[in-house]
Amino acid sequence: MFQKVLVANRGEIAVRIIRALRELGITSVAVFSEADRYALHTELADEAICIGPAKGIDSYANPVAVLSAANVSGADAIHPGYGFLSERSDFASLCEKMNIKFIGPNSDIIRDMGNKQNARTTMREAGVPIVPGGKDLVENIEQARKIAEETGYPLMIKAADGGGGKGMRLASSPEELEPMFTQAQNETQSIYGNRHLYIERTIYPAKHIEVQILADEQGNVVHLGERDCSLQRNNQKVIEFAPSPTLSEETRNKLNQAAVDAAKAIGYTNAGTIEFLVDNDENFYFMEMNTRLQVEHPITEMVTGVDIVKAQIEIAAGQPLPFKQSDIELNGFAIECRLNAEDPYNHFQPSSGYIDRLFLPNGGMGLRVETTLYSNYTLPPFYDSMVAKIITHQPTREDAFKLMERALYEVTVEGLNTNIELLEALISHPEVQADNVHAKWLEEEFMPQWIEEVKEHSALNE
Repeated sequence: MFQKVLVANRGEIAVRIIRALRELGITSVAVFSEADRYALHTELADEAICIGPAKGIDSYANPVAVLSAANVSGADAIHPGYGFLSERSDFASLCEKMNIKFIGPNSDIIRDMGNKQNARTTMREAGVPIVPGGKDLVENIEQARKIAEETGYPLMIKAADGGGGKGMRLASSPEELEPMFTQAQNETQSIYGNRHLYIERTIYPAKHIEVQILADEQGNVVHLGERDCSLQRNNQKVIEFAPSPTLSEETRNKLNQAAVDAAKAIGYTNAGTIEFLVDNDENFYFMEMNTRLQVEHPITEMVTGVDIVKAQIEIAAGQPLPFKQSDIELNGFAIECRLNAEDPYNHFQPSSGYIDRLFLPNGGMGLRVETTLYSNYTLPPFYDSMVAKIITHQPTREDAFKLMERALYEVTVEGLNTNIELLEALISHPEVQADNVHAKWLEEEFMPQWIEEVKEHSALNE
């Protein structure tokens, strides 16, 4: 087992990893930017090293700064969390060359799965259904038109190296194809430094379902069931469920097995997530693979009893999985709500500043909160807006929703704007509780009505 692990991240995920390391008896090293000098993860770690200025690109996403800190501290492994360097194949490669264990898959796998078009080709060859679309990267509008004629509309134009909705545009008709293609290409160039795009048919309406897998270095692969991540805004997840409330057992088994087969086909190791779109007839299509820990991993941990972060560390240390597929049972139902520092009433503008008063829910079985916030803390404005994850787990969906409603009611964050009222409205919505939603439901059906209700309420109070 490792003696010392550097956590190359910040916020609630850095706190989560540091706690796992302490429970495993491993010394933890936090890194922090100048803006995060008093962040919670720096207080909880055994050691903490400043790695640069406030902006992420100069600190947390700076491979040289992070590796220098690892070298100075004597860390023998690095856990990247998610975001920043977690899916950078060049960073993983540098770790390998410096003989520092990267807690994740090897650099070749990260590179191959990070290019979405390459991942589609790999999955197709492995027998996993993929969304219909072009087989190669699209370099110009003429190629785009040819693919559109073959697959039909609506189409998604996506950055090959993208994620999180970046470099992505929807073309619903031939008239929209050229302007959307140009916008996607320009955004891809500005963010990723290339113009690599691919095109695929839009599956609509569809649910966004992902399967969590674990794979050790001895060739054993298991799945930990699926999560429903259909409640999204701007391709960013808002609320997630485990397991999926509405999949039939036949489809569930096929979906989970497809994820395991895919992981075996590419020789995957460590934790990973394979994302699918599932249409109304329960046909499923591979969308992408995330070669890292997911934000929503806690709900899978709750329903399986498997600590995914500890499993990552143990796998990276060369230990085989201590369980086989038949040992994994899904118990109950779990929900995760992402609490973001943002103003839903003002175009979701990010919020930052001094926290005067903080109360996050506790008490009761099956309630878990992961956060980086504390009273009298000043939240810096430079990073992702998510500040806490609220997770409930109960034997039934109904009870999990009731507990989440209670938990959200108790949230108090004075000094910041948050999306708490949006979360409360969603979690109590009949269509959400009945799982009558799809990946565009929040934006297309919920948000317009909710915004009008907010405007009416504001007008009455003036």
